[in-house]
Amino acid sequence: MGLALTEQRVIRSCNQTFADMFGYTKAQLIGQSFRLLYGTDQEFHQVRDIGLGPLRQSHPYTDERIMRCADGSRIWVRFRARTLTPEDPLAQIVLSFSPIDQKPTGPSLTPREREVLMWLSRGRTSKEIAQVLELSPRTIEDVRARLLKKFEVKNVAVLLARLSGFNGESEPRTQDLGQP
Repeated sequence: MGLALTEQRVIRSCNQTFADMFGYTKAQLIGQSFRLLYGTDQEFHQVRDIGLGPLRQSHPYTDERIMRCADGSRIWVRFRARTLTPEDPLAQIVLSFSPIDQKPTGPSLTPREREVLMWLSRGRTSKEIAQVLELSPRTIEDVRARLLKKFEVKNVAVLLARLSGFNGESEPRTQDLGQP
């Protein structure tokens, strides 16, 4: 598991696993903004406030997100944050990252598709995503449709399951349930 300590979203310490996960040396990461690991400035700024509520209450915040590696490739990770300073959650945070699927499989994604996928993975509706991104719900529906087509799946649940490393089927097969 990759671990990092940040102060105001600047990496102050990390373990070797974290550095290896993103394709950097520890020395290349220490002192760098976490912006380095996001595809766009917009993505970096949007994710900042998402977990602040739980962190202010001294609760951990967990989600899944797509992060950028040194070579420009993307990885899907399970992310967990715990603040050491609830009164100012971003002052010091301990972060952990666990890859969900280490092999980048499937089609490449546009920045907009990555952005929509990130919000879909958090359970947001097209209307909610449209509000956050200041786009029309129809635009988000178009992006969703493109994602389903690119990954050759019939719905978002199957898409997210596939990206999370499950078999991508919408329902378990009867043999998976131990039934004849």
